Amino acid sequence: MKQIPVIDAAGVEELLPSGECVKLMRDTIAAENRGDCVQYLRTVIPMPNKNIMAAMPAYFNDGYFGMKILSVYPKNYMQKLPSHQGEIIVYDEPTGSVAGIVDAMSVTGVRTGACSAVATDLLARRDAGILCLIGCGHQGWSHLNAIITVRKLTEVRVYDELQDKAQQFAEEASAKYGIPVKACTSAEEAVRGADIICTLTISAVPVIKKEWVSPGAHINAVGACTPTARELPSDLVQCAKFYGDSIESVINESGDYLFAVYEGVITSEHLLGTIGDLLNEKITGRTDDTEITIFESLGMACEDLAAAHYILAKEVSR
Repeated sequence: MKQIPVIDAAGVEELLPSGECVKLMRDTIAAENRGDCVQYLRTVIPMPNKNIMAAMPAYFNDGYFGMKILSVYPKNYMQKLPSHQGEIIVYDEPTGSVAGIVDAMSVTGVRTGACSAVATDLLARRDAGILCLIGCGHQGWSHLNAIITVRKLTEVRVYDELQDKAQQFAEEASAKYGIPVKACTSAEEAVRGADIICTLTISAVPVIKKEWVSPGAHINAVGACTPTARELPSDLVQCAKFYGDSIESVINESGDYLFAVYEGVITSEHLLGTIGDLLNEKITGRTDDTEITIFESLGMACEDLAAAHYILAKEVSR
């Protein structure tokens, strides 16, 4: 029997550097938008223990398909464990045989920041140099590692409810990249004057305010991924140009968007399109340096699957 490659987190880190992932996600998002793969809405299954199981399938026309399968335990941080855990299973299209299995959370970690970097490159001002990270967990590193490849950063500000975690992040990031990284004592301090803002929390309520956000800022809203949770207040969503990764996902899963709709401050027309639409030049993005732009990141199965397929191809070829 043929041995199936199984790639763990260390293998993902080795085989999928952030810079390569940004390029891969740019190509994947554009391909999905062109119809080169079939993207399905994720299935979210609430479990009796108050946690979640989720399945995210996708099919690529050039010969493979697969699914990311996850458990979501939001309170795992109390035991210093990841909130999301799972695997990506990749199948060969001609026979339906399993081509390999890849650790899902390490892939998700890298590709989420890479997708935000693609959005940042499309929507942030060209001179954007001050990055704000609200949340200093794995996604803080993922976003810094990716966004620094698309913009020349002059300063990074970080905030986390755990101040010592923010301080450690700041020290390590400054040493790694040789740029000033400040651990802020409040989210407001981190946000005011920032050019690029990433919200990377597990909060169900807004973590930033409209009045903190400067004209011309770009926001990657990443943490909230259910209809009942949001990181952005409705008045901030209302005043910004709003884009998603998938229209279907935004209108079904984005609390940032749905709360603003329910509260009557926006209509469905406020969702201008997707990052794929921008890549394929179907719509316009930023038109001046004073506009606030928002990328609502919910994640697409095609992104995870393309990353897993890329990793497996590199593993098999070496």
